[in-house]
Amino acid sequence: MRTALPVLFIVLAGSAGIFATGRAADDKKATPVRPALTVTTARPETARLPLTLAANGNVAAWQEAVIGSESNGLRLQEVRVNVGDVVKKGQVLAVFDPATVNADLAQADAAVQEAEANAAAAAADAKRALALRSSGALSEQQITQYLATERTANARVASSKAARDQQRLRLKYAQVVAPDSGIISARNATVGAVAGVGTELFRMIRQGRLEWRAEVTAAELPRLRPGLKAVIRTPAGGSVTGTVRTVAPTVDGQSRVALVYVDLPPALDANAPLKAGMFAGGRFALGESGALTLPQQAIVVRDGFAYVFRLNPDGRVSQVKVTTGRRLGERIEVVGGIQADTPVVTSGAGFLNDGDLVRNVAAAPAPVAKR
Repeated sequence: MRTALPVLFIVLAGSAGIFATGRAADDKKATPVRPALTVTTARPETARLPLTLAANGNVAAWQEAVIGSESNGLRLQEVRVNVGDVVKKGQVLAVFDPATVNADLAQADAAVQEAEANAAAAAADAKRALALRSSGALSEQQITQYLATERTANARVASSKAARDQQRLRLKYAQVVAPDSGIISARNATVGAVAGVGTELFRMIRQGRLEWRAEVTAAELPRLRPGLKAVIRTPAGGSVTGTVRTVAPTVDGQSRVALVYVDLPPALDANAPLKAGMFAGGRFALGESGALTLPQQAIVVRDGFAYVFRLNPDGRVSQVKVTTGRRLGERIEVVGGIQADTPVVTSGAGFLNDGDLVRNVAAAPAPVAKR
């Protein structure tokens, strides 16, 4: 009897252990699995998105006029404009001292009067000689000499008038005027300097027109044509809209890029957002096309790749890698990875992992604006 008691105790203890283990397993099976997160879903929507082409380039003057001196040996008396001034066509920019030119012009006027007097006397002599031709008082040689003297006197009148016109032109050139409307971009004129013919005094951006010289590759060049719109980003964070004027007919042999010339709005203000010499980026508007889009919050970026979480019929989600494209406001184009009828998690997607169980609820309706 002493040997039977330990055996009975072991059997009873083993039975109790088996009963306890089976009860714990039953309790575990009975406990429901709770969803990891409450989410909302959406399906991709078709939308029309703009087609754009990004490029970079320099901002330059459409045409920069060089305004030089046309007077030789005159002292610069007055400079009336400075860099940044907006000028109109014909406006006086600088004035040379005209004293020397005025003296030469007075001398030329006197020479014209003298030549006209000599021409009048020669004309009278020639007229009398012709009147005496029939009487024989003068020989044909003498008559011819009088006529030649008249023509010579008339030629001297024309020569002296040409010399006077030259002096008048010098007096006109004593004032440096703007050849066109625009903005002064450089100034080399100094009061008191004696400038020679052709000396550069000013540079002017004609009509204040600027252009964006965008650099594009040879493959992108066929997509661009005159008349397309372009949006150029300014250094201050704004944007300026321009129009393609022309596309370069050649491609640079070293850089393998071509220039596209985009006309910008006139920059006749010191606070203009773009100035000549700036480097700016922008985009060409090439039209629009259809695309599948998702809300931005549905796209999750992990390890440098874009993913979405597809909702399966069993309430669990699957992480799917997608390829994104263009962006329009709060929506992003999905180029590949999912179909148009795929339900995708929107709110809460950033907190999920592959295989998580979720509870899907309807998205709250957008608030109606009060009138």
